[in-house]
Amino acid sequence: MHRRQYLAAAGLTIGSSLAGCLGDTDDGAGSQDANTGRETESSNSSTDDENIIQDGVALETVAEGLASPWSMAFPSDSDAMLVTERDSGRLLRVDRTDGTTTAISGIPDVDSRRQGGLFDLALQPDAEWLYFTYAASNDDGKTATHLGRGRLQPGADQLTDVEVVHVARPFIDNTGHYGGRVEFGPDGLVYMTVGDRQFKNFGPDHVAQELTNELGATLRLRPDGSVPDDNPFVDRENAEDTIFSYGHRNASGMTVHPETNAIWQSEFGEENGDEINIIERGGNYGWPIADEGCPYGTSQPIGESHADREDVIAPVYSWPCGSGPGFPPCGMDFYTGSAFSDWDGDLFVGGLASQYVVQFAVDGREVSEKQRLLPDRGWRFRDVAVGPDDAVYLAIDADPAPIVRLVPA
Repeated sequence: MHRRQYLAAAGLTIGSSLAGCLGDTDDGAGSQDANTGRETESSNSSTDDENIIQDGVALETVAEGLASPWSMAFPSDSDAMLVTERDSGRLLRVDRTDGTTTAISGIPDVDSRRQGGLFDLALQPDAEWLYFTYAASNDDGKTATHLGRGRLQPGADQLTDVEVVHVARPFIDNTGHYGGRVEFGPDGLVYMTVGDRQFKNFGPDHVAQELTNELGATLRLRPDGSVPDDNPFVDRENAEDTIFSYGHRNASGMTVHPETNAIWQSEFGEENGDEINIIERGGNYGWPIADEGCPYGTSQPIGESHADREDVIAPVYSWPCGSGPGFPPCGMDFYTGSAFSDWDGDLFVGGLASQYVVQFAVDGREVSEKQRLLPDRGWRFRDVAVGPDDAVYLAIDADPAPIVRLVPA
C-alpha cells in the first residue's frame, strides 16, 4: 500500500554565509508567478503515433494550464485526482477523463516565497481526513514547514474542520529547503520530511546533526499530531521526540515499498550528492558530515564518504560529485499495476534539473537504473504517482504546466 492509493517561535537565523546560495535552483523552486484565479480545462490527448514514446508506451495529457503542480493524490471514490499548486496555494480536483479542474477551498494561507507554498497530499487510510504540508510564516515573517489536515467529503468543494497538526520547529528567517513530503506508513502513522533550511555550516554542529530541532529530519506522528511512544528519541534528554531519522538535507520524495513496507525517500544533494534512501528507525543519514556531494562550484567533498563512517546510513543509490549534471530527485513511486507487466516492482523517480524520469530496478537494497523516460521534453518532473488505472502520472514543475500520464500504447 502507498500514499497515492490510500488517499494521507524560536529565533534561529541564517548568517551571511547563505547569501550566495539563496538563488540556487537545484531544489526546484523556480521563479514562476503565482496564478490564483484561473480555472482550466483540457481534453485528453489521443494515443496516436506521435504520442508513442517507446515500444508499448504512450503519453497522454490529463490536464493543462496548472500553476506549478507539486503533488497528486487519488481518492478512491471518484475518477478525479487531487493536485496541489505550490505557488498559488490552491488545492484542485482534476477530472482524469476530461481534464477540467475545480478549486477546493479551505487550505490555510501559505508563504510561497522562493521554495515555499503548498506541498504534498496524503489521504488517511479508511478515513475522510486529507493531510497536506505547506510553508507558513509567523508574526516575525519567519517560516516553518506545517502539517495540516481537513475533512473532504466525496464531491465536496471545501475542506472542513481544518486544523494544524504539527509545525516543524524552529521558525527560520529563510525560505528554502522545506522538505514537505508526507506519507502514511504501514503502521498507520504519519511520516513527514523537513529540510535543513539551507544552513551552510557544514560540520558536526549543523542543524541536521542536532536532535534538539526538527530540521533535516523525518518526523513520525500519530494522525492527531501526538508522538508515538516507540519513536526512537522519546526517552533521550534534549532531543525532539518527533524525530524518526535525521541527517537529511532536503528529502523531497517519499513512498512505501509495496512488499517490504519500508519507507523510501529521495533527497536533494548540493553539487551532485543526490540520494535515494531507505529510512530506518533512529538512523543518521549523514548530512553534512558524510556526503557524496561537493559545495556548489567546487570539486571538494563536503564531508567524508558514507563508506568511511560506521555511524551513518549510506544511500542505496547516489549521484556523487563529479558524476555529471545533478539529477536532483523529487517525487517517487513504486509501480504495482498490471498495465505494464515488465515494470512490476520498479521505482520511478522524477528529476528536476535533469528533466527526465528514471526507472530503477529494485532487488532488496540493490537499485540499478533501467532507463530514462521523456528526456527530450524539457520538463522538470516534480511528482510521480501510479494511479488507480495503473497509469504513471507525472506533474510538471512549471507555470503553466500539464499533468501527463504514461499508458499502454
